[in-house]
Amino acid sequence: MSHSLCPYVQRAVISLSEKQVQFERSYIDLAAKPDWFLALSPLGKTPVLTVSGQPIFESAVILEFLEDTQPGPLLPGDPLRRARHRAWMEFGSAVLNDIAGFYSARDKDTFLQKTDALYRKFLRLEAELGDGPYFAGPSFSLVDAVFGPVFRYFDLFDGIGDFGILAGVPKVTAWRAALAERPSVRAAVTEDYPQLLRDFLLRRNGYLSSLMSHDEVSQRTIEA
Repeated sequence: MSHSLCPYVQRAVISLSEKQVQFERSYIDLAAKPDWFLALSPLGKTPVLTVSGQPIFESAVILEFLEDTQPGPLLPGDPLRRARHRAWMEFGSAVLNDIAGFYSARDKDTFLQKTDALYRKFLRLEAELGDGPYFAGPSFSLVDAVFGPVFRYFDLFDGIGDFGILAGVPKVTAWRAALAERPSVRAAVTEDYPQLLRDFLLRRNGYLSSLMSHDEVSQRTIEA
């Protein structure tokens, strides 16, 4: 697996942890992928899970494999409810795409468009959630495993500015808080994750990066 910055790696790690499967993590530099990794991953992407020497690639496939082979199901047994959960997992992947657009936006107008797209997605989620604390109520599911890494981005975004993305969504806010306290979600990243994510975002050289750079200059001026 690559570094824990990757949300798709995180969701696989969360599932493994929830199912109490013993595993060992390997990290690679995606900018300089080693030959041994490319031999395991035909698409050159992470995560990759090796079982008895056999590689399983693509996070959705890994999650399905774990559901099929390990105890502690994280998807409902009823086919209709199971399909609904899978659909909202795909929605979570769409949110991740919007987050990538948010931090990669080159100008203010595009940035605001991406901000609004994220706001509307979380409004849609708010209408779907029940009493919590998790997506489907008291039981942790793969939808939660998908959204744990999603909300982790906002721990950093909130420190940069109030973009209003999670405004007026109390159920989503409570869900975010519950996931932040879940041991499997907390352990899915290394302790240096916040700094690694900050460095990654600064390297994007987008509109958000400019806000971060301005904030750091202001802090240095105040400290001086």
